Amino acid sequence: MACPFFLPREILNDGSWPHPSRLPLGAGWTGNCRASGQELSTSDTHVREFCNLGYATACPHLPSHRDWDAIRFSVAHFSQEQVTICFVCELDHAPIEHGKLAFDLVNDAWLNPHSDPRVLRLATCYLQTYRIRQSAVLV
Repeated sequence: MACPFFLPREILNDGSWPHPSRLPLGAGWTGNCRASGQELSTSDTHVREFCNLGYATACPHLPSHRDWDAIRFSVAHFSQEQVTICFVCELDHAPIEHGKLAFDLVNDAWLNPHSDPRVLRLATCYLQTYRIRQSAVLV
């Protein structure tokens, strides 16, 4: 359940997460906050405790009125040609919106991109992490 205002930049593989595959985006990520509408540089601690995890009600940047508190992702289907990712946008621990996003692995493109760039950005990060894990399994 990553924060919908999180702007991930890079997977954080420094060994500091006890179970990185259990994190909402499948790994820890570095990045910045966009809760104010502008990109804010944040501390590593802030990114770890709030941005990567969602439901960050103690975050000083979190707007009081927001569409979602967190976005969950999971892989619904995987084949050589396509990955289908389910998403659920939550507010107060209740689903507000859900759906599936399909990614064409052959053409490296979303077949049905979400209209909100926040969902698509986080789904892309989740997919990147998933693909890295899958390639490690196949080796």
